[in-house]
Amino acid sequence: MFPRIREITDAFGGRLRVSVEEHPSGALIVLERPDLSARPRILLDGYGVEVLAGYIMSARLSVPQGLPDEHVDGMFSTRFKLELDPSAALVLAQESSAALEIAAPFWDRLYAELCIVSAHARELTRRAEARVH
Repeated sequence: MFPRIREITDAFGGRLRVSVEEHPSGALIVLERPDLSARPRILLDGYGVEVLAGYIMSARLSVPQGLPDEHVDGMFSTRFKLELDPSAALVLAQESSAALEIAAPFWDRLYAELCIVSAHARELTRRAEARVH
């Protein structure tokens, strides 16, 4: 069943890969842009995925206005930022990798995918906890 990998594409051939991987703490959600030469990669735990989903919706509702940055801490510390110029995009940054830019055309499908993968991640976490006990 895992890893689970889905690719979202836009009308211009851009690709955003969303995958769920098992991890000792349960599961990780991995966001990648395999179509870019830098191949940025962001790792998120369940907390980060939930904040990202909310941030996507906030960004959709605020554009063309700005939105304050969000930050999640912990093992997969990430900063979420809305860029408006030259076009709306979310920028996800972690210390260990290049920033990942997610253009607005990806947002709706990514939001839907995050709803699905967060359920898978919760279940993998539940199973990991059951193995410990």
